[in-house]
Amino acid sequence: MTAPLDEKRARFAELHRGPGCFIMPNPWDIGGAIYLATLGFKALATTSRGFAFSVGRADGGLKRQQALDHFGAIATASDLPFNADFENGFADNRDALAESVTMCVSTGVAGLSIEDFSGDRAKPFYDFDEAVARVKTARAAIDATGAKVVLTARSEIVLHGHEGGLPEALRRLSAFAEAGADALYAPGLRKAENVAEVVRVAGGLPVNYLAGSPALTFRQVEDLGVRRISVGAALARVAWEAFMKAAREIAEKGVFDSFAPSPGFGELQKLFAGRQG
Repeated sequence: MTAPLDEKRARFAELHRGPGCFIMPNPWDIGGAIYLATLGFKALATTSRGFAFSVGRADGGLKRQQALDHFGAIATASDLPFNADFENGFADNRDALAESVTMCVSTGVAGLSIEDFSGDRAKPFYDFDEAVARVKTARAAIDATGAKVVLTARSEIVLHGHEGGLPEALRRLSAFAEAGADALYAPGLRKAENVAEVVRVAGGLPVNYLAGSPALTFRQVEDLGVRRISVGAALARVAWEAFMKAAREIAEKGVFDSFAPSPGFGELQKLFAGRQG
């Protein structure tokens, strides 16, 4: 049995009110979520890229129902509240977006993010006005459910190389705040001064920082006024790199050196042994 959903959502909302900063790591499967919950983290977040790779799809290649099923599984994996990386809601049409958000809320999320990246190669970003309208649509859809779910509005401008760069991202984030977002997120920032600009534009709303490589430290980010830190697909990347290295050694050299004994296996066996279902 996991904690009641209302309790999880209340805890997640309280984390955003501070004080200080919290780290929200991103598992891509149930086992990872269970393990991370043992390490003292207060919340989790999904990773669309990490999960996509685990089911043999490229980033952006998931279907809506795949994502929703994944959210439902993570929701019941531990007592920790989690934020869903819901990409563009798997919908270009606003009516369809409202439907998607309603369905996402029903899976048991404590928060969800909607971004301005469409994934369409011909037009990868929603126009400014449309991006703002979509945040308003997501806000209204959440409110209509009566659920206390944190809405994070993401601008992918910096991460995906929009010509407008940081100034355009800041313009959008400011508008997203007015459109009803509870938290703001501009992944891809590396410099402290750029993170500080997002915090300034947020005007008191919680800001999410994506820790990549290289990344600012927890203390640096907290001192800038950031409220939460996520790691995106970084943990999945670390796992894939270890897997690929071992597999290549087998295929190319016929050696099994990467199979050196590790205490992690026994620890995980013990962790999962008592779980049912």
